[in-house]
Amino acid sequence: MKSLAIYLNFTWLLAVSLISIACTSDDGEVTDNNISVDKTELLYATAGGSESINIKCSANIAWGVKTDADWLLVSKTSGVGTTMLSIEASANNSEEPRTAIVTVFTVDKSLEIEVTQEATAQSISPDASGMSDFTAVELSEIMGVGWNVGNSLDAVGGETAWGNPTINKELIDAVKSAGFNTVRIPVAWSNYIEEGDENFTISNEGLLRVEEVVNYVLENDMFAMVNIHWDGGWMQPTYEEQEDVNDRLNKMWRQIAIHFRDYDYHLIFAGTNEVMVEGDYGTPTEEYYSVQNSFNQTFITTVRQTGGRNSYRYLTVQGFNTNIDHTVNFAEIPEDSVEDRMFMEVHYYDPYEFTLDVSNDNIWQWGEIATDPSATASWGGEEWLATQFQKMYDNFVSQGIGVILGEYGASYRADIPEAEAYREYYYEQTTQEALEHQIVPVIWDNGYPDNHQMGLFDRNDGTEYFPDLIDAITDN
Repeated sequence: MKSLAIYLNFTWLLAVSLISIACTSDDGEVTDNNISVDKTELLYATAGGSESINIKCSANIAWGVKTDADWLLVSKTSGVGTTMLSIEASANNSEEPRTAIVTVFTVDKSLEIEVTQEATAQSISPDASGMSDFTAVELSEIMGVGWNVGNSLDAVGGETAWGNPTINKELIDAVKSAGFNTVRIPVAWSNYIEEGDENFTISNEGLLRVEEVVNYVLENDMFAMVNIHWDGGWMQPTYEEQEDVNDRLNKMWRQIAIHFRDYDYHLIFAGTNEVMVEGDYGTPTEEYYSVQNSFNQTFITTVRQTGGRNSYRYLTVQGFNTNIDHTVNFAEIPEDSVEDRMFMEVHYYDPYEFTLDVSNDNIWQWGEIATDPSATASWGGEEWLATQFQKMYDNFVSQGIGVILGEYGASYRADIPEAEAYREYYYEQTTQEALEHQIVPVIWDNGYPDNHQMGLFDRNDGTEYFPDLIDAITDN
């Protein structure tokens, strides 16, 4: 159907041109018999923008416009007679200038417009404006409770590849109305990188799509946290992979940081996610955790080097596999050029039998309110919860490092209606303990309300699937 449409459009263009008369021409314009434009060169600044050109020809002359540059958007691709055309360039996040050709043509004539865009300055002077005077620990108390828009932009293969619709403003508005003040936005950036690209160039389409979602959050006066999520598992913490992974992290975070460099302190970057050797959930070896610590340092150094507001941006690093004990035992605080602007991220899904083990529904009660010991895990109750969060307070919060509980939650057990009361209690207690220990709790939501899933909101319109569960989080 697409090829047929192109053929019909060309046939129409030919037919109109055959009955046309020659274009008029003004002094200073380039004229080629039946088409003229008032500019043959366009220059764009790094940030992009819009430029206009005038196409002049007689009323019956049909013309078309084309370009192979995906960073240029032409307001019209065809028309008849004299008109003004708008050509918009997206931001150039590369350290190299770029060029393109826009061609204006009739059925037998064409004119070329040379387009040039300046490169991005990889580093600019520090800019503290709009970046607040709060320490990371002080900011954690302002961030409130948070929510993950999981299994969307982090879906490998594209935003809708794992079954969720595209993220829309109505959803984020509903999250705000429900009482959340922070949104974590996991991203699989490789979705926007051409396979085999050694520079790992993130497409403008990808950067702009993530920015669109970020803006949904910030327009609600919330905090947005953007990371590099699992992304296919390329971030393996081994000596063999260390150099390549750090190179890739540097190249990707430089682009992300530069693109969002002008955003104020409400936008937070998080370097990685649950870094681990694929399939190995045990205590990390010295190799594993030392390599993972190097990833954190690369992230911090790369973002800071871009300058501007990134010199003062709040940045989040991760403990090994975001496990609390591994974080306390093995995480090194990266060197930073600015004080009191760093968060450490951990996740919490204890006890596993209650939260994530959906191989059966044997364990469906939790905490002191449990009535059936056979349906309750033998560990991971309220005392364990408080002890784990106290470790994070003692080792990080009290030392001036903010703490983000980037994920927590428990699976819905639809076949056991009584189980929901225990899930609500678990959410309430975990959120409350986090806040009491000055930790930012960010609940995991994968978008699915079905049995053994963790969806809270309908991703289409923001309707609450589990209002009581959401209240258990946001009423703290």
